[in-house]
Amino acid sequence: MDLNYAALLPEILLAVAGILLMLAIPVLPSRQQVRLGYAASLALAAALVTALLQWGDHGPAFFGMVSMDALGGAARILFLVSSAAVALISVSYLKRERLRHGEYFPLLLMATVGMSLMAVSADLIMTFLGLEILSISSYVLAGYRRGDPRSNESALKYFLLGAFSTAFMLYGIALLYGAAGSTKYAGIAEAATQGQAETATFLLGLGLLLVGFGFKAALAPLHVWTPDVYQGAPVPITAHLAVGSKAAVLITLLRLLHQVFPASADQWQTLLWIASAATMIIGNVAALTQTDVKRLLAYSSIAHAGYILLGVIANSPRGAQGVLFYLAAYSLMTLGAFAVVQVFARREERFTKLEDFRGIGYRHPLLSVSLTIFLLSLIGIPPTAGFYGKLFLFSAAVEADLVALVILAVLASAVGLYYYLQLIVLMFMKEAASPPEPVPVPLAARIVILLMAAGTLYLGVYPAQVLSIAGEAAGL
Repeated sequence: MDLNYAALLPEILLAVAGILLMLAIPVLPSRQQVRLGYAASLALAAALVTALLQWGDHGPAFFGMVSMDALGGAARILFLVSSAAVALISVSYLKRERLRHGEYFPLLLMATVGMSLMAVSADLIMTFLGLEILSISSYVLAGYRRGDPRSNESALKYFLLGAFSTAFMLYGIALLYGAAGSTKYAGIAEAATQGQAETATFLLGLGLLLVGFGFKAALAPLHVWTPDVYQGAPVPITAHLAVGSKAAVLITLLRLLHQVFPASADQWQTLLWIASAATMIIGNVAALTQTDVKRLLAYSSIAHAGYILLGVIANSPRGAQGVLFYLAAYSLMTLGAFAVVQVFARREERFTKLEDFRGIGYRHPLLSVSLTIFLLSLIGIPPTAGFYGKLFLFSAAVEADLVALVILAVLASAVGLYYYLQLIVLMFMKEAASPPEPVPVPLAARIVILLMAAGTLYLGVYPAQVLSIAGEAAGL
C-alpha cells in the first residue's frame, strides 16, 4: 500500500503532457499551435499504451486511495480512446473557427486525468478530486467560443449548477465519513455491514451523493442544464460531455453502489428505478420536438443514461457487464455522430438545424451514410453495437426482476425511433431548399468518423471480445 507511482502512470503522463503544453503556448507562434493538438493526441496514445500494458495488474496504491483492477483498467481505456477522438476532431474545428489552440488541449488532457482518477479511485476524497479536475476543465471548455453568447451561457449555466451539485456531494461525503468513520470505500462498506447502513446519517449521505452524481450524469430531474450546455458548447466538447464525462460518472456510480453500498440496495434501487424511468421518458419525449441536431442529441444522451441505469439497478455482475458493454457501444456511436455534426456544421456552427440536413444523403455519402449507421445504432437496430448493448442491458435487468422497467425502456426506445428516423428521412428522402455548399472533410475527422463507424458495425457483428473484457471487469 505504498505510493506506487506506476499505478497512476497513465494519469501522470497526461498531467505532465498538459503542463508541458501549457508552458509551450507562450513560445509557439500562433500558426504552429495546431501542433498542440497532435502533441495531445500523442500523449493520449502513450497513456493508452501504458494502460494496455497494465491490464491485469491488481492491488491498492497510494495508501489505499487507488485500486488497480479490471474495472478501472477498462474504464481508463474507454476514456483515453474517447478523448483521443475528441482531440483529433478538435484540430480542424479550432482551425475552422479561428480559435486559439492554446489552453484547449491541456484542459482536455486534464479532464481525462480527472476521469481516469475517478475510475481507479478507492476513496471518496480521491473520487471528489477526480470529479473536480474533470468538472473545472469542462466548465472552461464549454465556454471556449468566447465570442459566442450561447457558449458563454453554456459555461455559466454549467458552472453555477455544477457548483451547486458539488455542494450536495461534499455534504454527502461528510455525512458518510461521520457515519462510517472513513472515506475509503472498504471502510464504508465494512461500516455498512455492521449496521450503519440503516442509520439516518448514512442514508442521507448516500442520498446526497446520488444527487451529485445524478446532476453530472444528467439524470432526471437533474437534467435541465444539459440541452443548453450541449447546444452552446463547441461540438467536440459537447461530444466530450456526452461521452467521456458521462461515462466517468456512471462507472464511478456503478463501482460505489455495487461494491460499497450493497447493504443499502433496497433504498438506492428504489430511487434509481424512479430516476431511470423519468430519464428515459423525458429524454425521448423532449427529443421529439427538437429542431436542432445538437439539442436532439443532448436529449438522446439523457435517454441513454436512463437505459444504462438499468444495469446499475440490476445490482449484479451481469448488469455491470451490460453497463460497460453499452458504454463502449454508446461511446462509438455518439462520438461518431458528433464528429459528423462538427464537420457538417461548418464555420460558426451555422448548419445544425434538422432542416440543414435535407438532401445531403447522396451529395455527401461519407457523412450521411456514417451518420445513418450511428443513428441506427442509437435506436438499437442490428447489426449495430446499439442492438447488443440494449440486449445485454435489458437481459440483465430481466434477470434481476426489473420487468416493468424493461418494458418501459422498450416503449421509450420505440418513441426514439421517430426522431432518429426523421433525420435519416431528411437526409435521403427530402430535397434541399437551396443548392448545398461543399463540405470539406478534414483528414483527422475523416479518420475518426470511419473508425467509429467501423467500431459500431464490428461490435454489432462480433461483440464477444468486448463482452468478455466487460465481463472480466464486472467480476464474471
